Amino acid sequence: MPTPSEGTPNNPGLSPQSSLSLGVVGNGSVAALIDGYGRIVWSCLPRFDSDASFCALLSPKREGGDWSIELEDAVRAEQHYIPNTAVLVTHLYDSHDNAIEIVDFAPRYRSHGRFYHPVLLARRVRPLNGSPRIRVLLRPLCDYGQRAPETSTGSNHIRYLLSDVTQRLTSDVAAPLIERGLFFHLDRPAHFVFGPDETLAHSPADFIHHTLEYTLAYWRDWVRYLSVPYEWQEAVIRAAITLKLCQYEATGAIVAALTTSIPEAAHTERNWDYRYCWLRDAALTVRALNRLGATRSMEEYIRYVFNIISGENDHEVGPVFGISFERELLERHADGLAGYRGMGPVRVGNDAWRQRQNDVYGSVVLASAQLFFDHRLEHRGDERAFARLERMGRMALRMAEEPDAGLWEFRGRAAVHTYSAAMCWAACDRLAHIATQLGLRDRARYWHDEAVQLHARISARAWNEKLGHFVDAYDGEHLDASLLLLADIGFMRGKDPRFIATVDAIGRALGRGNYLFRYIAPDDFGTPETSFNICTFWYIEALAAIGRKRQARVMFERMLSMRNPLGLLSEDIAPATGEHWGNFPQTYSLVGLIQTAMRLSRRWEDAL
Repeated sequence: MPTPSEGTPNNPGLSPQSSLSLGVVGNGSVAALIDGYGRIVWSCLPRFDSDASFCALLSPKREGGDWSIELEDAVRAEQHYIPNTAVLVTHLYDSHDNAIEIVDFAPRYRSHGRFYHPVLLARRVRPLNGSPRIRVLLRPLCDYGQRAPETSTGSNHIRYLLSDVTQRLTSDVAAPLIERGLFFHLDRPAHFVFGPDETLAHSPADFIHHTLEYTLAYWRDWVRYLSVPYEWQEAVIRAAITLKLCQYEATGAIVAALTTSIPEAAHTERNWDYRYCWLRDAALTVRALNRLGATRSMEEYIRYVFNIISGENDHEVGPVFGISFERELLERHADGLAGYRGMGPVRVGNDAWRQRQNDVYGSVVLASAQLFFDHRLEHRGDERAFARLERMGRMALRMAEEPDAGLWEFRGRAAVHTYSAAMCWAACDRLAHIATQLGLRDRARYWHDEAVQLHARISARAWNEKLGHFVDAYDGEHLDASLLLLADIGFMRGKDPRFIATVDAIGRALGRGNYLFRYIAPDDFGTPETSFNICTFWYIEALAAIGRKRQARVMFERMLSMRNPLGLLSEDIAPATGEHWGNFPQTYSLVGLIQTAMRLSRRWEDAL
């Protein structure tokens, strides 16, 4: 159903880049964020982690950084996805009953036995009513907003020499109208292809007509084979498509989000670059897509992971890597961008690569485990793949009870975090199951015995007898939301009194109405101000696990109502206002939505 936009480009209200009411289009090579008036405000070219050619979302200090198709005197907008696809439709209306339609997509479909997914954005604009006047403002910037690109013009195209790539706009609109940003009457459909610096073999109209049809067919086919729950299907499908858009197909890496430096709360320096592959976040994404039956993403991601760990031997593995296997992600400030709503700094790179986060070993093994059990896979896990994973198991045993920064990436302190230790246990436990599946009895016995011993040590050190619940670190006194996952990873049963006591304690300490904070103890940047969406979903799942399904469903429905108008979620929500904060779209949040829906939904056989 179409959703109205907040504010307008030509009228009072929120400026286009001042909210996260954004849609995303993409194809596994390129992605773009589009605001409620059809304005591309974020896209990095030619990769997810490249220079932000379209950077209006982060307030460039010079004019530009967007691709706008403006309707003169626009007063209203509606926007929706074509159902079960990643194709976005925007309707704009002016004060004289004129209207236009903008269709945005990035081509993706099978061609000649492989996927066609170029670094290309396609747009079609057509009149819906009256005699609308529009103008096209295509204004990419270079070096994160520092300068405008050099351009050159041909008979039917404009070339843009961007920082890392040259892109060509081919259109059936006269080039001078675009170059000068002039208004003109839209009396027929107009087509825009912004892609590689190559001559288009067909007219822009024919190219977009055919690639749009093929792309729609691809996404509808992909969705058709998802094992969606009976309830909340639209929300789950939209989340699944968006997760798919966050996987960089060239390598299989999955980024945590498509943006950088959207702060976790207003006027805070908690703003990081999430355009990289955290092994933890990606593993959770893979598990969510696996539950829906989309196993190809797992196979691609496992290849990415094995490329990383094959060179590590028995050395520590970092928590985050570049999407093309980069190990060093040096952090710096992009001075040409003032930041989301002017709230800088804008960061490029992420110093979390320097940290020790010991849960990574369990994350790799858990993400890979289905490879050994799923008979649908053409290339299932074998003894050679198991040997690679055993490296992660050896590291898990070595690092399980060593201090680390934890999954919340504390920059100023370290401890033996309960979640990290429990994930190391999970690595050993799953290796025992995999070895059993492969008939490796000696290895199965070894990993089983190691898991039992580690489980006993964690249970003794992470349980606070005085407080009557598990705590965030060995011999500690604080809570954090990661303890809600102890049942999910199999460390304990959902009905275990110790888990129930921990869930209740977390609800009292970290809950704020229908939202949950990840922790409340001050950290390197003070006291957290916003709830963490995936933690709220974890809490809802934990409530269901301990038997409070009615309460869980009420909270879940509330979280669904907090999605943006296109069904997407950022990282955080401000409890007092419901406003979205943090990088967008956040894979963590969408994973939580899918996992929770799958747990809470009525079964198909019971509902029909």
